[in-house]
Amino acid sequence: MDLILTLVSGIAWTVVYVEAIRVGLRDRTYAMPVAALALNFAWESIYAVREFTDSGMTAQGVVNVVWAAADVVIVFTYLRFGRAELPRFVTRPMFAAWSVLVFATGFAVQGLFLAHFGAHDASRYSAFLQNLLMSGLFIGLFAARQGPRGQSLTIAVAKWLGTLAPTVLFGVLADAPFILGLGILCSVFDLVYIGLLLQARRRTTAAPVRSLPDPSR
Repeated sequence: MDLILTLVSGIAWTVVYVEAIRVGLRDRTYAMPVAALALNFAWESIYAVREFTDSGMTAQGVVNVVWAAADVVIVFTYLRFGRAELPRFVTRPMFAAWSVLVFATGFAVQGLFLAHFGAHDASRYSAFLQNLLMSGLFIGLFAARQGPRGQSLTIAVAKWLGTLAPTVLFGVLADAPFILGLGILCSVFDLVYIGLLLQARRRTTAAPVRSLPDPSR
């Protein structure tokens, strides 16, 4: 059961990352909130290295490497298109400095978790906390962009399922109430986000199609 849930999570989050790359390039934007992206990139980089160093070739280690590689491309979409999302007074040097600060902070936060809790607990606590942050930030992204630009229902559903699997694995089967509580909160926010995207899709579908004037008249 542990392996099945790990694979479900790995496949679902891989779908999130691949779709985020596709949507980001299509809409010329980035499809993951940058604070969550920085934390994710740091988490996956750090724990991919630790997994292979400590345990050798494992399913989770392979998954972490795949995620980190996908994150590199998503980071590229942020660096390529992210400045256009900011006010005009933000110059290229300001954007570069801000980006370095955000991604350095992501690694610093993961390092602090690791130093305080140790690898076993830090990997789980930080993963679920940043996942909850991402869930809220996706809703904020929808509000800031006033719609689903640079987002997709596939990302939202795959994120929800990719979080639900480890919630069952670590929160229920491993009997960890803290992780279970965070996982439930993630599901609440993820379902709200899915609802927003469904509502936006229905509005688009229901929008009347304007007929072109008849040139013969």
